[in-house]
Amino acid sequence: MSAPDAASLFRRDAPPFRAPWEAQAFALTVALHDKGLLTWAEWAEALGAEIKAAQARDPASCDDGSDYYLRWLAATETLIARKGIASEAALAARKAAWERATEATPHGQEIVLANDPLGGAG
Repeated sequence: MSAPDAASLFRRDAPPFRAPWEAQAFALTVALHDKGLLTWAEWAEALGAEIKAAQARDPASCDDGSDYYLRWLAATETLIARKGIASEAALAARKAAWERATEATPHGQEIVLANDPLGGAG
């Protein structure tokens, strides 16, 4: 994924999400909140901690905002595991299934979990 022009991230006419997965990560977090499984305060704390950790690993990380939704998703996953909504092993298995599905999907076609050669197994 190439980094976007930093100025384009903050234009009023720019789309709020650069890729469908970003919108899905956003929607997942909102759904968890709406179901009472996390509060905005704890989620904001988790996001701040994730951004801080990413910057500690790589000081240039987060500079242009291009990895914002990666941090968003990581914060949400951290809370999912911490609160026992899903285990870290289950999250890792699902990530692996999506990676396999991505690799198995022909270029130009929609990536769906059904494309995982192992059937979505971890």
